[in-house]
Amino acid sequence: MKKIFKSLILRRIIYFFAAMILLVILFNNLIIPWYVSSPETTVPNIIGMQDTEAIELLTKAGFRPTVIDTIYSEAFTAGTVILQKPQAGKVVKIGRTIYLFVSSGEQVVSVPQLIGKTVLDAKFALERIGLKLGRVEQLPSNKPEEMIINQQYAEGTPLRKGESVKVTVSAGRGGGTITVPDLIGLSLTQAESILEESSLTIGKVNYQKSATLLPNTVLDQYPSSGNKLNPGGSVDLFVTKSNEPIQKEE
Repeated sequence: MKKIFKSLILRRIIYFFAAMILLVILFNNLIIPWYVSSPETTVPNIIGMQDTEAIELLTKAGFRPTVIDTIYSEAFTAGTVILQKPQAGKVVKIGRTIYLFVSSGEQVVSVPQLIGKTVLDAKFALERIGLKLGRVEQLPSNKPEEMIINQQYAEGTPLRKGESVKVTVSAGRGGGTITVPDLIGLSLTQAESILEESSLTIGKVNYQKSATLLPNTVLDQYPSSGNKLNPGGSVDLFVTKSNEPIQKEE
């Protein structure tokens, strides 16, 4: 039994080495000569071309074009080839894969809600996403002094990074005496209680959907915390929408 087992192992070893020798012979005599004798050509310059045109040109020339990434670029419009590998002018085998990097255009961001914020808060909010605070105008208003009451672009407007947003702030009517509390993150009930304790009231409640926060959670407020209001003044709230239907009072 042991002799049979040893004979089987020996036979497998012999088969393995025979296969390796055959593979080396095929590689040296067929694969390498075929690769060496394959025709070569020069990689064309496709930078600056639209990706569809570049792919068509490379395919006709016998290459295999592949878009592997898109990159934000201010210098190239969306869909333009901005980098290629191998580079233009390289002599390679026909059938070689040419990797393309394509521009996705300038990066755009959405304008945040600035109304109800102070100029300083608005400046920080814009800079965090790559925008700038533009000209600040003042207008008489019954809103707290220095509070933003209008913005050049509505919330959600797409802008290119680096662009500016002008705002209008309230010149006030003598200011208030009560500091608006911070209500963000609280429940609607908690916010109402805190406002009552400060002699303030809830103004307009704007409901917004949220997949992560509990219903009736305060997302934002207008005016923002730190502003001044007179007794009885109102604070508008942006609150997560409840999934339950709203019951009308009889």
